[in-house]
Amino acid sequence: MTEDSGKFKNFGEFYPFYLGEHQHTVCRRLHVVGSFLVLVVLVYAMVSQHWKFLWLLPFIGYGFAWIGHFFFEKNRPATFKYPLYSFMGDWVMLWQVLTGKIKF
Repeated sequence: MTEDSGKFKNFGEFYPFYLGEHQHTVCRRLHVVGSFLVLVVLVYAMVSQHWKFLWLLPFIGYGFAWIGHFFFEKNRPATFKYPLYSFMGDWVMLWQVLTGKIKF
């Protein structure tokens, strides 16, 4: 499967491409920080029942990630072409960073 064909058969096929788009350490770190902050705000909103904070989630998650892509990785976020797989990739990458499988 090549990127030019425009479609990946499954997430397992997509994820190596996703990791290739996140080689710059600062980009990966910004993704991790953004994803972690999303979890913090989500938990806070649920515990406090201040649901108004939920509108911040996409800005936090994508904001940190897109800064990483545009200013450090110098590429176009995969979210624009593969939104669901990219969303899944963010959480798999966060888990792999937290478990030491991927360098932070």
